[in-house]
Amino acid sequence: MKKTFVILAVAALVAFAAPAFAANPFMDVPMNHWAYDAVSQLASHGVISGYPDGSYKGAQPATRYEMASIVARALAKVDLDKASKQDVEMLKKLVVEFKDELDALGVKVDKIDARVAVLEKDMGGWSLSGQFRMDAKFGNENPSFYGNGQSDSGYTLGGKNEFDLNRYRIFLKKRINETTTFTARLGTGANDNGNSKPWGQNRGDQVMEWERYYITTKLPYDITLTVGRQNVDWEDEAGLYVDDDAWIGDFTYNGFIFQKSWGMVDATVLATRNEDNYLLNVGARDMYRYGARFNFNINEQFRVALSGLWDNYDNLDDMNSHTIYGDFEFKFNPSIALKGAYYTQNNDINVAERVASGEDSPTAWKVIVDAKQDLLKFTSLWLEYGKIGEGFRMYQNSPYDSYGAAALNNRNLDQDTTIIFVRADQKWNDKWSTFVRYFTADFDTTGIDDTKFYTFGVGYQLNPAVGFELSYDKIDYGDNNPAGMNSGDDNVVRLRTVVNF
Repeated sequence: MKKTFVILAVAALVAFAAPAFAANPFMDVPMNHWAYDAVSQLASHGVISGYPDGSYKGAQPATRYEMASIVARALAKVDLDKASKQDVEMLKKLVVEFKDELDALGVKVDKIDARVAVLEKDMGGWSLSGQFRMDAKFGNENPSFYGNGQSDSGYTLGGKNEFDLNRYRIFLKKRINETTTFTARLGTGANDNGNSKPWGQNRGDQVMEWERYYITTKLPYDITLTVGRQNVDWEDEAGLYVDDDAWIGDFTYNGFIFQKSWGMVDATVLATRNEDNYLLNVGARDMYRYGARFNFNINEQFRVALSGLWDNYDNLDDMNSHTIYGDFEFKFNPSIALKGAYYTQNNDINVAERVASGEDSPTAWKVIVDAKQDLLKFTSLWLEYGKIGEGFRMYQNSPYDSYGAAALNNRNLDQDTTIIFVRADQKWNDKWSTFVRYFTADFDTTGIDDTKFYTFGVGYQLNPAVGFELSYDKIDYGDNNPAGMNSGDDNVVRLRTVVNF
C-alpha cells in the first residue's frame, strides 16, 4: 500500500481541527501535491515523522510496521466529537489487521481495544440508559409495619396492599472531550440521604426531578474534579454493606470532590452543602459537610483506609458533629475476604433537643466475612456482626430496611445495640437465582425485645434487560414493648419487576 493513500485514510479518522496552512516538514511533498494538506496536518500532530534526510517518500510502499506505528499514533489523536461511526469501524479493522505488529512495537492491544470501545460507546458524545422498577406488595396487617410512616426506606406500603412504581430513572451522559464528561439522573426525587422517598412524604407526593447532575474533569497533576449534585458512598465503594444498609454513607449533596492517586494511595477530599437537612428529630437545618478519605492498597490482598466527615450547621454551634472511621479488607483469595470498620463520632449536639443520652462521643464497629459462590459452589455467604454504641448517629435513618419495615425502630439511643446480619445468594444458571436473609438486633435495654426478620426469594431473568423477583419477608418486634415502640409481627409478599435499558 502506498504511503500517501495510507495517510489519507488515517487523516479521515483523526479529523483534526488543525489549520490548512500547517507547516510541511518534508522536502519531497510540494505545496501543489494533492496530499499536501493531509501530510502536513498529520506531521504537525506527530502521527508521521518521515526519514532522517527530511523526506517523506510517499510513493514507496509502507511496511506493516510503519502502518502499525501510524495507527497507534492516530488512535491517541482521534477527535471524539468529530469521529463518525464509519471512521471508528475503519479504525477497528486497522487495529485487528496490525495486531501482531502493534504488539511487537510494545503497544498494548488490549488498551487500544478498550479505547475503540469507548469511542463506539460515546459516538456523538451522548449516551442514554435507564431503569424501571415496580413492586406489587401484599401485606398481612392493616396498618402494616411495612410502611404507614414507620420507615424512610422508600420501599414501603402505605396500607395493606400496594402496587408501587418506586423507580423510574433516566441516566444521561455527555462526553464533552476526552477528559470531561457531564452526567445526570432524572428520577422520582431523592432526599439528601440518597433515599428515593423524601421524609414524611407518600409515594404519590413525588414528581420527576433531576436527582443528580455533575461535571467530571481532569485538573493539572492528574487530579480528578467532580462538581455538581452527586452521590457519595464510601462504604459501598469499600464493600462494607449489601442491600441498602449503609451506616453513614449514601448521601447526595451539592459540592466539589477532588480525587488523586499516588502509587498505592487513593485520596479523596470533598466540600459539600445541603439545604434543610434532617438531623434525627431536630428538624430542618442548613449545613456544610466536609470530608476526606485515604485508601492504602498495601498489596493485592490487603487494603486499609481512614475517612472523616465533618458536619457544620449554619448559626448552630452546638449542633456540629463529625465521624471518623477506619476500614479494611483482607482477601484470603479472590473468593473470600475479611472486612471491617470502626467508627467514632463527636456529636456537639444539643442533648435536650436530640436524645436523653449524655454520650456525645459514641462509637460503632462491624466485622464481615464475604464468601463468593465460587468458594462454596452452591451459595455465596455474607456474615456481618456489629455493635452500635450508645448515642451513635447513623446518617441513614433505616439501614437494613430494604423491605420497608424499620428494623431499628425500637433502638434506644441511650443503650448499645448488637446486630447480626446474614445473606446467602444462589445463582443456579443464567435465568434462575434464589436468596435468603436473616437479621437480629439485640437492644441492650431492659423491657425491649430483640427485633428479628428473615427473607427468602427467587429471581428469574427473562432476558438481559428484564427480570422478576418474588420474595417473602417477615419481621418480629417481640411482644409488650414500651409505648412508642413497635410490638408484634408482620409479613409482606413482594413481586418486583425490573427493566434496565
